[in-house]
Amino acid sequence: MEIVGDRRFVELPGAKTHELPPLLVKTLPQRQRLDRMVETASEMIEQEDMVPILTIDQLAQPEGVARRKMDLAIQLVDRYMSLLGQWHWGDAVLEWIRQCEITFCSRLELRNLLQNDLWPHAGRSSFVTLLEDKGVADKDLTLPKAVGLRLAFRQMPPMRCCSDQFLFYLNNNIAQSAYQTWFDMTPSPVSSLPPERFEFQVVNMSLEVH
Repeated sequence: MEIVGDRRFVELPGAKTHELPPLLVKTLPQRQRLDRMVETASEMIEQEDMVPILTIDQLAQPEGVARRKMDLAIQLVDRYMSLLGQWHWGDAVLEWIRQCEITFCSRLELRNLLQNDLWPHAGRSSFVTLLEDKGVADKDLTLPKAVGLRLAFRQMPPMRCCSDQFLFYLNNNIAQSAYQTWFDMTPSPVSSLPPERFEFQVVNMSLEVH
């Protein structure tokens, strides 16, 4: 085991670079039924009474009230779409880890690196770290959060099932807690996979959302 700074890296025999399965990322489509989503968000605003109490002067300007409700509805839709994109990334990463496990088990020089336990396997966070080391995600994506959302939700709930508190405040805590709990189940010592010894492709795929 090689120690670099405060990180431990698995030592692989030889100098061979190992090819891993491609990471198939399901991206959100460009065209969405945003009108329906905005309508759902507007209903949430009415049901949760999210618009602050208005003064008499503000009530006298109904177009201003409608504009505030529309702005808030668009914010909800933006928050949900961002979460949905994160969840799809997390789903793709967990499936990629599953494929990597098959690859590791089929190769003599790699199979002893993995321990057998229940899926989603504790200790597989090293694959998430490998993705971070490879810089596969853009600046707007946090891979641990994406994986945490996928660990928390087998399927991302529709927007109508998400509270405004979840969309605005709670999603980060839930995702981070789920990922940290999964990470903490990793048997000691926690070791990373040397990024220079692994190669894989990242393939963007379109996903039609209805």
